[in-house]
Amino acid sequence: MTAIPVPAARHRPQISIMSDADLVPLAKMGDEPAIRTIVQRHNQRLFRTARAIIRNDAEAEDVVQAAYVKAFTNLATFRGEAQLSTWLTRITLNEALGRVRARTNTTGLGEIDMQTMAPGGEVLPFPSSLSATDPETELSRSQARHLLENAVDELPDDFRVVFVLRDVEGMSTDEAASYLGIRPETAKTRLHRARKMMRQSIEKQLSGAFSALFPFDGARCAFMADRVIAALRHKTL
Repeated sequence: MTAIPVPAARHRPQISIMSDADLVPLAKMGDEPAIRTIVQRHNQRLFRTARAIIRNDAEAEDVVQAAYVKAFTNLATFRGEAQLSTWLTRITLNEALGRVRARTNTTGLGEIDMQTMAPGGEVLPFPSSLSATDPETELSRSQARHLLENAVDELPDDFRVVFVLRDVEGMSTDEAASYLGIRPETAKTRLHRARKMMRQSIEKQLSGAFSALFPFDGARCAFMADRVIAALRHKTL
């Protein structure tokens, strides 16, 4: 088969706005800008997917890198029956589960049928991707994110990955179930229990904090006493 020449940059659309379907043929021919665009476009979803299973940032990055390498070296096998995001997510899931399997000899999630493909969903905006405002707001946002991340990390493996795919990535129940090779009813049950456990975890982390809300002590308290005394004196005049 005669290779199709890669279009010159000046003759093709701006690569950052090209669809995955248009980028894949270029990436198959080793076009580095196309490969970079695909990587940057899907980084967030793949990292979140790996992180949901591995629970370690550095190892999740290693999983994503290994998944990309596997994907691009086998890109010729990608036929386009499923979306590229679906295919990449499948590879990332298998890479992450393979590492867990190597450590524990169990997956806790069951085998994933690589032949069952579901439509890929778009990545939803996440608070950490918002542009920074003032330092105090950014600090509060960071603290809230860490609180949520800790709560997610405490979820059992089966519940955590469903929660991330559904509530973080915004997949439908059917999509998440297909990715994980489980029934939609099972995904719904796990998601319900994950949300309940998340609420309990956050409430536990915040316990004791409510007594510190709206403080009115120290100088403010003393100043209020001064104001009351002054007002009483004024009324007796």
